[in-house]
Amino acid sequence: MKKHGWLILVIGIIFGFTLAKTTGKITRKKVKAAQELLGIRFENETIATMLDYLNNNLKGYESMRKFPLDNSISPALIFDPIPNDVVIKKDEGLNPWKINEGAVLPDNPDELAFYPLLDLAGLIYTRKISATDLTKLYLNRIQKHDPKLLSFVTITEDLALQQAQKADDELSKGLYRGPLHGIPYGIKDLAAVPGYPTTWGAAPFQNQVIDEIATVAKKLEDAGAVLLGKLVSGSLARGDVWFGGKTKNPWDLDQGATGSSAGSGAATAAGLVAFSIGTETLGSIIAPSTRTGSTGLRPTFGAVSKHGFMVLSWSMDKVGPICRSAEDCALVFDYIRGVDPKDRTTKAAAFKPLNKLDITQLKVAYFHELFEKDSSSSGHNNQRTLDELKKIGINPIPISIPQNFPFEVFDIILRAESGAFFDELVRSGTVDQLEEQHEGSRANSLRQSRFIPAVEYLQANRHRTLLIQAFHDLIKEFDLVLSPTYAGNQLLMTNLTGHPALSLPNGFDDKGRPTSLTLIGNYFGEDKLVSLASIYQEAYKYHGLVPLSVK
Repeated sequence: MKKHGWLILVIGIIFGFTLAKTTGKITRKKVKAAQELLGIRFENETIATMLDYLNNNLKGYESMRKFPLDNSISPALIFDPIPNDVVIKKDEGLNPWKINEGAVLPDNPDELAFYPLLDLAGLIYTRKISATDLTKLYLNRIQKHDPKLLSFVTITEDLALQQAQKADDELSKGLYRGPLHGIPYGIKDLAAVPGYPTTWGAAPFQNQVIDEIATVAKKLEDAGAVLLGKLVSGSLARGDVWFGGKTKNPWDLDQGATGSSAGSGAATAAGLVAFSIGTETLGSIIAPSTRTGSTGLRPTFGAVSKHGFMVLSWSMDKVGPICRSAEDCALVFDYIRGVDPKDRTTKAAAFKPLNKLDITQLKVAYFHELFEKDSSSSGHNNQRTLDELKKIGINPIPISIPQNFPFEVFDIILRAESGAFFDELVRSGTVDQLEEQHEGSRANSLRQSRFIPAVEYLQANRHRTLLIQAFHDLIKEFDLVLSPTYAGNQLLMTNLTGHPALSLPNGFDDKGRPTSLTLIGNYFGEDKLVSLASIYQEAYKYHGLVPLSVK
């Protein structure tokens, strides 16, 4: 099940054969029926002239499927959203992070699970706690609380204890790898880790072991971080339902953690990991961060390597940190970003969190129509957040979000690309074994992808080019833009354009569940996102709080 088919030339599939086996030649009658699916119409005489082409195409598809494709093979078409006028500043390497050597142990050890990363780093560096003891604390919390959350697919206990012991041994010999040395974390189960299942949250893949390590996991290993386990992805990166059940929101156990990085959001908010790694294609870092009260950073497309992660969309997937604060996100992002030869979309870019930022010099905008239309409790929190930002020196400028685009067709880009990666799953019929089979399920999304014509996929990408330029032209004069997280087409738009975003906890709804505001940056503008968010979080404490269900 680790092989998949190719992408664009799928239209012939509808011309007279099932996905498993052909049913003879393509005829004029079959073409006429197929036209209804495509919204086109040709006369009988014209159809007759096409039949040889269509039957030759069909033979080509069947021939192509005899040559297996490994998961790691991406299309020859490499997506690069960066406009010509963007100057990518030179990467100067890791930042000089200052750990808190003055951090002290709490009376209640469980409070450690919610400490900032630089505090945990200070405790480990000064030997006030060992990496092994800290790892055991998190493992105990996983054992105690995860049965009600279902945030872990696989607990890598043996590996974690080995890595923690190695961190302690190295520190005793004077080798300190930096602020992530000995820090326990979890990674979304789309990432390959040798020797452990990489299930993608889906029953057909629950025993799949991929003998490679995702680049991000390798970078964190090299930084001395300790892998506690694989965190739940919704089935094939959709929602919070997987083959083991539904991952819960620690703030409301009757509610799912939402988004396919549900496990990363839930485990982080519940203090089962010190930080986590998630992925986003169309909201799966931002959404679970919002619901669980975490802080999630979705980087610029190409800022972090996707190598070793399941593909949902080659041109939309992003990998980023989910943490309890913006400062923690900045630290983790610093260690996972950068060029990876195994991912040709990656770029080297500067990242300098502005620790002494003069906030009054930031030029910030906000999508005023989206704020004005939202009358929910989340909307009230967003309006209050605008007022809070003004109190600390930010005066956002109202701007209008782009409107004149065919947003309803853009999702076909994601669906066409995911249909290619999961080609064999669909053609074999194994797609019928996925956890959800309703109209809006991943299974149905993959099935219908077979009926997306190559021409329409390419046309959607041409409209995407215009959207990228329009959005870039709108926000490039600002340092960042504020938006309600779910209002309008903001999430779809910024995932298509590849701009970075940060989910900032900003209060609670009328049922006591977290809400968030989204900060959107320019390409490779993650430093300003985390800097403003950090200043806000210093002033207003809506982040890093402990849900009652895991106290």
